This record gives sequence, structure tokens and C-alpha cells, in this order.
Amino acid sequence: MMFDRIFEKDVAISGIGQSEVGRPVAKTAMQLTLDACLEAIADAGLRRDDIDGVACWPGDNNNGDAFSPVGPNALISTLGLKVNWYGAGYEGPGPLAGIINGAMAIAAGLCRNVLVFRTITEASRRQTDKTASALTNKTVGRDSSFFWQWYTPFNVLSGVNLMALYAQRHFHEYGTTPEQLAQIALTCRANAALNPKAIYRTALSLDDYLASRMISSPLRMLDCDVHCDASTAIILSRADVAKDGPNQPIRIEAIGSALHQPWSWDQIDLTGMAAGDASDMMWARTDYKPSDVGSAQLYDGFSILTMIWMEALGLCPRGESGRFIEGGERISRTGQLPINTNGGQLSGGRTHGLGYVHEACSQLWGRAGKRQIAEHQVSVVASGGGPLAGSVLLVRE
Repeated sequence: MMFDRIFEKDVAISGIGQSEVGRPVAKTAMQLTLDACLEAIADAGLRRDDIDGVACWPGDNNNGDAFSPVGPNALISTLGLKVNWYGAGYEGPGPLAGIINGAMAIAAGLCRNVLVFRTITEASRRQTDKTASALTNKTVGRDSSFFWQWYTPFNVLSGVNLMALYAQRHFHEYGTTPEQLAQIALTCRANAALNPKAIYRTALSLDDYLASRMISSPLRMLDCDVHCDASTAIILSRADVAKDGPNQPIRIEAIGSALHQPWSWDQIDLTGMAAGDASDMMWARTDYKPSDVGSAQLYDGFSILTMIWMEALGLCPRGESGRFIEGGERISRTGQLPINTNGGQLSGGRTHGLGYVHEACSQLWGRAGKRQIAEHQVSVVASGGGPLAGSVLLVRE
């Protein structure tokens, strides 16, 4: 498919910020948000008055619950921002929607500097409500909504029940083994050990993984992400504006947000999901190839999703992710394709989308400390699962 205009090439990341990450933390959701946003603004060499756009996912749609405790309206009011555009979106490309929507707003000439943020406080909420992160709390009017009504009779209460379908099919179709799948969790834990913000930093062995409790076959406890309290912020700037800042601009080379199959968590390709649609769109918008990627920050809400993204993005052949990651060397920090270098969501904490962008930029700028990998210019970030699929290709100028 040909595109008349590749708008994202006019946009760059100029600054990043992240609050403390905890399980839970003592600060309120707004305090975490302000910590991340003010750090990002300062990192970009900007003042609050320079921010003329705000984007978030999912925003105020969830009315202040733990999944989205702070939206654009609250942040704009608290920081006293004067914006020309602000936006939020619940579905679409999932957690990367703020990046994609903010980039579109800049390219359309609506603003020059967009503050994109994502705050989540599910760890605190789970102290008083163990069902806070259940799918039953993710959609208002669940039983009358377009797709959840079909899952209710089958007692699908958690995302792990849905993702187990993908994992089981991958095992059946391609001969993937538990020992291979384990390498995602083991790699993330090894990376998290070098990340001072990570939730889980103790050593993890294959025996530990295999001994962990089965949650929804074939997915174990250690295949599931870790709920936390955290906020992450990214500053998007018009490319010419970013060049005047203190940081080497990280250009948004290409984005992927396509969905060419039914919007559903089960009536789609069970070994590919919508990740393939988003990936195909992204690569069609750039001359770069998968072989150019120096690091990959791939969604690991559940470990099988990372493998599916690897295949969808062409980072390894379809059906061969199990063999590609076997032993863990290829995806280690010193390997052919370092992944989830901050520990991902399996060990670092469920910062939900923007955490991957923050880590990609940290690596591209050489700021990752003890977990820093070899110098590189191109990184891919992918987020979502099922029909929520978004990807961005980032290039350091």
C-alpha cells in the first residue's frame, strides 16, 4: 500500500521523564504524573509555556480509576497549560495512541510541542480491591458492549485467559516449548536486575520459571506482567523545534496502526493478531528494514505477545520465534536483538506502552546506565495485543 504523505517524519522526541515505579508507591497518581511530566519538559529544554499540546491513552475515559487515574483535562488544569490541542483515545493502536495522535497533531500544524503521558496506579488499588485489574473493570457496561458480551458466559475474567489461546495455538502450530517461552521472562529479569526502578530484580532461573504456578495453560505466573504505580512522559516536538533543544532528536521514522481484520480478541489470526497489520503498515512507511533494528522494546503484558511481535515485525521468521529465542543469547543485552532492556513489564513493571518508548530513548541516547547496550541508531517499539496493535520506529539523528 502506498501512502501519499508520511507525516511522522516531521516529528521528533525531544525529552523524556518517568516517576518512581513501585508496587505500590506512597505518592498520589497526580504527584507521579507531575514528577514525570515536569522531568520530561525540563529534559527537552522547554518551559511549561512551551507545551501547546497534550495527549494521553486512554485519558479521562475511565473516569479516574486505577487504569487511568489522570487524564489530559486534569493535567492541563493542574499544570496551568494553555494548549491548542489535546486528545485521548481508548482503543486504536492501544497504549501508543498518545504518541501517534500527538505526532499527527504536530504534523497538522496544530501545535509545536506535545506532552504525552501515561499514568497507572493498579498496584495501589489492588491493595483494597483485588479485582482492580480484571477485565470486568476495564469496560463500562461490559455485558452490553460490542464484544465483552460474548466472553461473559465463559467466565473470561482476566487477559491471561485470552492470551493463553494465542500461546496454546503457537505451541500447537509451531512446536513452541515452555523452555523457549521461558526465555522472555528470564531475559526481562536479567535486564531488570540492572534497572534501579524495576519491581523484580532478584535472579530467576529456568527451574524457577517452570516451578511457577500455572495460571491459564500454558501461561504461568511468570508469563504475566507486574502491576505497579508509575507515570511516564514523552515530549514530541516539531522536528525543526527539536533541533534547538539540548538532546539529539530521536525522529519518529514510521508508525503502524492498521487493523485489517475484525476488532476482536479471538476472531482473528491466533498466531499473529493485529500485530502483523500494524507492522506491515509501519515498514511500508520507511526504507529501513528489520535488519537495521538495534534494540526492540516489545509488549510483554504476557510473554507470548513479545514472541508474536517479533514475528510480526519480521525480526525473526513467522513461527520461528521459539527457536530464535532458545537459550536467550540472541535477545540478551549483548545479543543479536536486545529486547525489553529495562526488564519489560514482566519484571520492570507495567508502565503500559510509554515505558517502552522511554527505554528506547534512554538506550538511543546512551543513558541506560548499567543496562546500556551497544550504540545503535534504530529502535522499534511495539505495544498492545489482540486487536490493539501499534508500533513506532525510532531513529536517532
